[in-house]
Amino acid sequence: MTSVQAGNWVAKLQRFMRGPQAAADEYCELCAAPIAHDHPHLAEPASRRLLCVCRGCALLLGNRADNKYRRVPEEAERLEDFHLSDVEWDAFGIPIGLAFFFRSAAEDRVVSFYPGPAGPTESLLDLAAWSGLVSNNPVLAALEPDVEALLVNRVNGARDYFRVPIDRCYVLVGLIRKHWHGVSGGSEAWAAIDGFFDDLRQRRIASGTARHG
Repeated sequence: MTSVQAGNWVAKLQRFMRGPQAAADEYCELCAAPIAHDHPHLAEPASRRLLCVCRGCALLLGNRADNKYRRVPEEAERLEDFHLSDVEWDAFGIPIGLAFFFRSAAEDRVVSFYPGPAGPTESLLDLAAWSGLVSNNPVLAALEPDVEALLVNRVNGARDYFRVPIDRCYVLVGLIRKHWHGVSGGSEAWAAIDGFFDDLRQRRIASGTARHG
C-alpha cells in the first residue's frame, strides 16, 4: 500500500468541504471568471489534477480529442444487482470496506484507492481480480477514464456499489479527513460517512450542495 501522489486533488479537499458562502469568492482556475458553488470540474489526466472551472471552460475544453482535460460528469448511479462476493472482495487485499476504482488513461491501467484520515491511499490492484469483477459486472467496462469511478461501500454490513464522478470520491475522503478522531473515527465521522452514502442512495448528487459536500 502506498500513499497516493494525487496532484492537487488532496489539497483541493478542503475546497470541496466549504459551504456555499465560502465558495462564493472562488474563481475558475483556467480563465479566472467567478464561479458559483455549483460549478463543474475538469480532470487533467497527465497530472491527476482536478480543476474547479466555469461552465464555459468546461464546455470548451472538456473532452477534447487531445484529452488534456476531461469534464467530470455530474450524475451518479447506484449499481443494482452488482455481483461481488466476500471471497472476491478479499482478493483485492483492501484493508477496509471503502474503496474506489478508476482507469488512469495516462498509466493505461485501473487504479484503486481507499480513503482514510490521512487522505487516499493507493492499493496495488490485482488485475485478475479486477478482470473477474468486470466479467461479472459489464457496466464497469463503460466507466469513463479518469473521471468516473466504481465506489464500493462494504462497511458495517453494507453492500453498496455506485458509478460516481471522481470528485465524489474525493468529497468522501474530505469528509473522513475533516471528521475523523482517534483510532475508530468517532460518531461524528461515521455519521458523515452514512450521510454521504444516504445522499447517493437517494440520487441527490445533481444538487450543488450534495455535489460539493
